[in-house]
Amino acid sequence: MHIPDGYLSPQTNAVLGAASALALAAASYKTARTVKAKYIPLLSIGAAFSFTIQMFNIPVPDGTTAHAVGGTLLTILLGPWAAMIAISVALTLQAVFFGDGGILALGANIFNMGVILPFVSYAIYRVIAGSSTVSSKRRLIAAGIAGYIGITAAAAMAGVEFGLQPLLFHAADGTPLYSPYGLNVALPAMLFAHLTIAGPVEGVVTLLAVAYLQRTNSSLLAANGEGKTRSSISWKRVAIIFAVLVALSPLGLLAKGTAWGEWSGEEIGAAVGFIPAGMDKFSSFWRHSILPDYGLSGYNHSFWQQTLGYLLSALGALALIALATIIIQRIARRGGDRDGSAPLAPRK
Repeated sequence: MHIPDGYLSPQTNAVLGAASALALAAASYKTARTVKAKYIPLLSIGAAFSFTIQMFNIPVPDGTTAHAVGGTLLTILLGPWAAMIAISVALTLQAVFFGDGGILALGANIFNMGVILPFVSYAIYRVIAGSSTVSSKRRLIAAGIAGYIGITAAAAMAGVEFGLQPLLFHAADGTPLYSPYGLNVALPAMLFAHLTIAGPVEGVVTLLAVAYLQRTNSSLLAANGEGKTRSSISWKRVAIIFAVLVALSPLGLLAKGTAWGEWSGEEIGAAVGFIPAGMDKFSSFWRHSILPDYGLSGYNHSFWQQTLGYLLSALGALALIALATIIIQRIARRGGDRDGSAPLAPRK
């Protein structure tokens, strides 16, 4: 679902980037008033989970791939505003350090996966869960359905963004300047991958995670990002979970093909007979990725080299998130939130 640079026009990127920036500003305001410094690690765990879960590519019957996002689970645990921040951190790391998703299209990717997904998921989850108890099976059903619908809604939005490009931005002779696929192709393709594969996976992952937390730490489900419940985190358990996710991340290499809409300019040219001018101009905007496509540059040929690249990428991302967490916590505590009893920003 990641939109690379060159697929959307600068105008589209600007509009979606502005919308994402406004949403993140609102999210920062909301979470600063409710999330205490001691809950910052929970936000970081959410960002790390979203990053690693997206490395598990899954084959789609049409020859492309898809992946879960983990956004619905984060929404259930943190609330939609905090989940937006966690997902945005993961997407920014992917784009800047690993070349997964475009820098110019980062605002669009945040809008789709960081705004649409959590808020649609949250609405569905609250409607179905209703006033049921945290340990009820109704919550499990709500989590699964919310995961399925949330990621599908985000994919549909991406399909619309792709599909509008040839209609709105084309040369005088009608040749598309950016994504060459209209709504009649882009929207069904995005929906197919997520209705059949990514949606069910997101739903099942969310349901199983909520079921696990119901048995082991139901207070996390009760907190819902508002800091009202003093939820205890078993760091040993968290470390084990992430160690398993990192160790298994190379399984994502087994899925052959590329996610729909994430092809290179050369692949697009081979498919449609030309490389759109705008795509050719902007597709190589950012070439400073440390581990491009989660691989070692120049050493990404054999399966074992690719596996090493995947492992280093996962570990590197976790290290960056951990470092950011330490820095933010220290800043927050110097600002007067040493014991977690004061909000991260002064109340007005």
